[in-house]
Amino acid sequence: MSDFSENIKQHTSGLTPVDGLKKLVELFPGEVIFSTSFGWEDQVITHMIFTNNLPIKVFTLETGRLFPETYYVWGRTLEMYGQPIHAYYPQAEAVEKMVSTKGPSSFYESVENRKECCGIRKVEPLKRALKGNKCWVTGIRADQSVSRHDLHNVEWDGGNQMVKYHPIFHWNLDEVKAYIKDNNIPYNPLHDKGFPSIGCAPCTRAVKEGEDFRAGRWWWEDQSKKECGLHETDNIIVTK
Repeated sequence: MSDFSENIKQHTSGLTPVDGLKKLVELFPGEVIFSTSFGWEDQVITHMIFTNNLPIKVFTLETGRLFPETYYVWGRTLEMYGQPIHAYYPQAEAVEKMVSTKGPSSFYESVENRKECCGIRKVEPLKRALKGNKCWVTGIRADQSVSRHDLHNVEWDGGNQMVKYHPIFHWNLDEVKAYIKDNNIPYNPLHDKGFPSIGCAPCTRAVKEGEDFRAGRWWWEDQSKKECGLHETDNIIVTK
């Protein structure tokens, strides 16, 4: 594992986001995948991938509980680039069982129930999406939440046994917005209504002035529990 880690360090250190993506495509041909939820950060990376014709599969998790505005920007993105965005849905049987026994809003009742819903609608489909790949690209930035501040732009994801690369990890929100404006990139209109982080509609609200970036996600829970399980893995730091 150490030789592998050193190889990633040497090849990605100091590169721009686009050059970093190009290098990972060289290192893992046909095995790099990017997950988008159509937020600000993900739209930036989608633009980088599609406009540079990078052979990176772009996918999204269609949980069945997304905002209409998310579907809007999804459609606009397909129109703009003419490239496929692969949708992964939850297993119908698992959703049916959960909703039939606990109702459509069980996630409000306990952290356990909420994580069960996230597990069915997001984590399990993610596992299927990542299968057969060696590098997972994400739109994570350092200042998005306390739990993400201690991560690094390249990591080893022990849970999924693959490299995770966050191309714009060190960008601030102003840089993200400027890139979107300069490149006329479509973005979710909810961002203009106080939604910095957008997930499933029942679990996302606008944030108030001065609140944390992810305060609008699962706002009824303790701040320390605000991850859905997609990035809660045994991460071994590869490089800063």
